Amino acid sequence: QQQLVESGGGLVQPGGSLTLSCEASGIAFSTYTTGWYRQAPGKQRELVASISSDGSTNRAGSMEGRFTISRDNTKNTVYLQMNNLKPEDTAVYYCNARRSLLGINREYWGQGTQVTVSS
Repeated sequence: QQQLVESGGGLVQPGGSLTLSCEASGIAFSTYTTGWYRQAPGKQRELVASISSDGSTNRAGSMEGRFTISRDNTKNTVYLQMNNLKPEDTAVYYCNARRSLLGINREYWGQGTQVTVSS
């Protein structure tokens, strides 16, 4: 069974840091592009950052320099290091894995982890 399980969310003060983890199971993790999305109350889900199977990364502009995505294929895990957090970073953060191979598209989502930035 394919599954993505996030962890690491919580409450942090402005300027603080958090590291989110997402462990995948049931998929050939190294062949997937993995990423983090977030959704704040009343807003659409948006891309935070993604990392492809070859390690190339993509980040939303507003998070440039603060958020870093990485992956460890030996642990089937993707990470999101978040520094200098701001109240507007408060959202549910979702892990995503997607692949298009030989015309077959696969996409999976985690259940989400809450990040709250507040003093």
